[in-house]
Amino acid sequence: MSESLPALADVEAAVRQVGLAVDAPELHGGLCGWLAGGGALAPAWPAQVLVDASLPAVEPDGALDRLGRASAAQFEDRDFGFELLLPGADASLVARSGALFGWCRGFLGGFGLAAGAAPPLSDEGREALSDLARLAAATPQDDGDDDDEQALAEIEEFVRVAALLIHGDCVLAPRHRQQFH
Repeated sequence: MSESLPALADVEAAVRQVGLAVDAPELHGGLCGWLAGGGALAPAWPAQVLVDASLPAVEPDGALDRLGRASAAQFEDRDFGFELLLPGADASLVARSGALFGWCRGFLGGFGLAAGAAPPLSDEGREALSDLARLAAATPQDDGDDDDEQALAEIEEFVRVAALLIHGDCVLAPRHRQQFH
């Protein structure tokens, strides 16, 4: 099992302390997009992901450092232990769906920065990226029922698998091909 993500509240506190203009789920999405597109994990990852050179490097062993290390480790986990940093089931449906859509927006931004204009995506990877873009443009609804709860759970799982697929196309596949040359 790979490293666990820090608690959402800890990451939110670190985001506020540094004065970032995003919330924790969107920042995590950006980090994951950056990593999935081939970006390297460095102490200055927030500056790279948010394209703001004035941002400080992460504090060693702080919440953002742990977030970076855990996210990178989870992408490499052969048991697919990758997780999204989102509010728990106790949060409202609108808060959870809004956080998921923000995560997708962050992922698209980070991925575009790291992967560039022509990422080496499979047909499935291109379709997954297109689906993430549709989710990033979605807006949460104010109310919901059990069917909406089930749908959100399914969308969260889709997003998780899509991120793993895109990472596989852009990072793992080239690394695998390189081993055979």
